Amino acid sequence: MFPSGGLGNIPDPARPLLAECDPGNTGYISSGKFRSLLESHSSKLDPHKREVLLALADSHTDGQICYQDFVNLMSNKRSNSFRQAILQGNRRLCSKALLEEKGLNLSQRLIRHVAYETLPREIDRKWYYDSYTCCPPPWFMITITLLEVAFFLYNGVSLDQFVLQVTHPRYLQNALVYHPQLRAQAWRYLTYIFMHAGIEHLGLNVVLQLLVGVPLEMVHGATRIGLVYVAGVVAGSLAVSVADMTAPVVGSSGGVYALVSAHLANIVMNWSGMKCQFKLLRMGVALICMSMEFGRAVWLRFHPSAYPPCPHPSFVAHLGGVAVGITLGVVVLRNYEQRLQDQSLWWIFVAMYTIFVLFAVFWNIFAYTLLDLKLPPPP
Repeated sequence: MFPSGGLGNIPDPARPLLAECDPGNTGYISSGKFRSLLESHSSKLDPHKREVLLALADSHTDGQICYQDFVNLMSNKRSNSFRQAILQGNRRLCSKALLEEKGLNLSQRLIRHVAYETLPREIDRKWYYDSYTCCPPPWFMITITLLEVAFFLYNGVSLDQFVLQVTHPRYLQNALVYHPQLRAQAWRYLTYIFMHAGIEHLGLNVVLQLLVGVPLEMVHGATRIGLVYVAGVVAGSLAVSVADMTAPVVGSSGGVYALVSAHLANIVMNWSGMKCQFKLLRMGVALICMSMEFGRAVWLRFHPSAYPPCPHPSFVAHLGGVAVGITLGVVVLRNYEQRLQDQSLWWIFVAMYTIFVLFAVFWNIFAYTLLDLKLPPPP
């Protein structure tokens, strides 16, 4: 029998199709009858979704399709077993690639461009192209970016300095900056992203956030991309508190490097499937930009401080972001429309991240005293 919810779980165009496929309510659909009915009802379905349905029909060698697989497909909820059934199907999707389709308007071309920028499989690109509605829009990355720019402009006006703001004597007095003497104020482990060393620091972070973060959020959603971003931010400040214990932290590089590292790692791991144009050149440009920003941070860290004995902000947050990107971030980007809780690798990296956070918390509580470390005075 059908699971609870019945035909109400799937869109209206699919209900008569399902009723015809399984009039006896057995919970299974004959592959042959299902295939023939697909052809007769093809005008009611998105062309790319019809291709996936046909691939689903051919992937079941026993001649029957599970009702729940059909419901998951029509409800845009794909399980990992469903993906494997499609990938191992006997039928190859032989129609023309999404890139070859003509007559698309500007918004359709933009969605297609984003699909080819971020997804390595043609079946996922077509799925995303048919399913994306821009509701909700990529609000997380845009909101974070606007807040960072607004805080920077406010500080620039109040300090009367926009280039290398971090060298201003009053810079570290801001309540958002992470400072080792004030590490008990837990909000600073997160709010430091709204403070940047200068316009040169903010500019590159904003460009990377918008060029990489917004397309990723359009595909994977605000929850997943926000999770990777915030995890990178927190890992960055905690890494500084463990590895560079006397230094403050500013800037959103931890979150930015988490997203960019995850994206670049996903491209490398799926090199043959990624069809974005000039991918080698663009990877090189991204790596050069990240290296320049990291080099700037290293130079600034060891440059004579404007407020001795406290050093300039640390660069270790960048490395914390990279660590999150190539672990949690890669799992998120490799599992488009899949349940992360079904991925064993996801739980392994979540456990590793949790252990690191707990270790850093205890380190901050006990290590500073045990090591008898001389910290710079509060700002």
